[in-house]
Amino acid sequence: MPADATIPASSTKLDESLHQDRILILDFGSQVTQLIARRVRESGVYCEIWPFTATEERIRAFAPRGIILSGGPASVTNPDSPRVPEVVFELAVPVLGICYGQQAMCLQLGGRVESSDHREFGRAFVDIVEDCALFRGAWAVATASRFG
Repeated sequence: MPADATIPASSTKLDESLHQDRILILDFGSQVTQLIARRVRESGVYCEIWPFTATEERIRAFAPRGIILSGGPASVTNPDSPRVPEVVFELAVPVLGICYGQQAMCLQLGGRVESSDHREFGRAFVDIVEDCALFRGAWAVATASRFG
């Protein structure tokens, strides 16, 4: 592009709209964080992966519409394990915790996390035993796209 070329205003608006619904993924060391980001992006949503040590100022400036807390190898039952930046819970945006991220969120918001002899890694299965708005239609769509 020539040095004197300018970006048309319509292009700038397009770029802004593409990043309007951005998701922030805070990485706690999961082996599948890149896969999580890929799935978000395949859904047409812009996202970025940052370490869980990101500063409050940086997170606020990014202004995410939602936050995903990844898994990781640590255990929240260890007092020296990583914690979710408090700003995550102050932004009033949806937060999805996956594995370690879910446990850290639970602990920091007043819940209890207990150790177990049973460990999980890889694919897990969820049985929905009651009607729930969160999952309504999710399985039907997945089944239709997988087998349709």
